[in-house]
Amino acid sequence: MLATKEKILVVEDEKDISRLIRHTLAKEQFRVTCAADGESGLRLARKLKPNLIVLDVMLPKMGGLDMLRALRPETKSPIMLLSAKRSEMDRILGLKLGADDYVVKPFSIGELQARIEVHLRRASPPLSGDDEKRPLRIGEMEIDFERHEILVQGQPVHLAPKELAILKLLIEASGKVLSRDKLLEIIWGFEENMNIDTRTVDQHVARLRSKLGSEGARIVTVTNFGYQLNLR
Repeated sequence: MLATKEKILVVEDEKDISRLIRHTLAKEQFRVTCAADGESGLRLARKLKPNLIVLDVMLPKMGGLDMLRALRPETKSPIMLLSAKRSEMDRILGLKLGADDYVVKPFSIGELQARIEVHLRRASPPLSGDDEKRPLRIGEMEIDFERHEILVQGQPVHLAPKELAILKLLIEASGKVLSRDKLLEIIWGFEENMNIDTRTVDQHVARLRSKLGSEGARIVTVTNFGYQLNLR
C-alpha cells in the first residue's frame, strides 16, 4: 500500500500567511496543523511528530530559532524557516542551527509548496528491495518492477526503459509533483540534461500515458511545473 499524504506543522503568527499556507497544502491532501506561537508549536511538534515543519523566525512566547534549537536534536524531519530578514548572516545562522531551508518573506506560495514537496521527497525513503519485489496495485494497474512487467486490466503492456523509470519515480513520489527538470536530472543525468529540452519529458510521458490506456489519465500535468500520479 502506498503512503498517505504527510503531516505538516505550520508555526506562524501572521493569520493571513498561516491560512494561505494551510489552504494551499490542504488542497494537495497534506494533513496540516497550525500554531500561532513557539510554545504551542513546540508542544504540537513533539505530540504530532510531523513529517515537515514550516517555522516562522519571529514568534511570540518562543522565537523560531529557539524552537529550532529545541527540536533539531529530537527530529530528522525537514524544518523550513520563514523570515522577513534578508541578510546573509541571518540565513547562515538559521542553516547552522539545523534548518533545511530559509524562505524570505514575501514569498510565492507556489514556490513554497514546491520547496516543501522537494524536502518531503528527499526525506522519504525510496522503495526497499522487498517493496520492489512485490507487485504494486494502483487502480487497474499491476506493476512488478523486479520483472519489468506491467499489466493494465490484466493485459501486459510493454514500456521502454525510460517510460518505466518515469512511472517508478512518480509512484515513489506518492502523489507529490515531480518537475520536468527533476525527471531529466534523475533519468537522463546531469551531463546529458544540459543538452536535452524539457519537451523530451513531455514526449515520453505522452507515450507512457498512451500505453497505459485508461490508466494513463492517472498521470496529471501540473501546469508550468511537471507531473504527478493520481493514486486514488
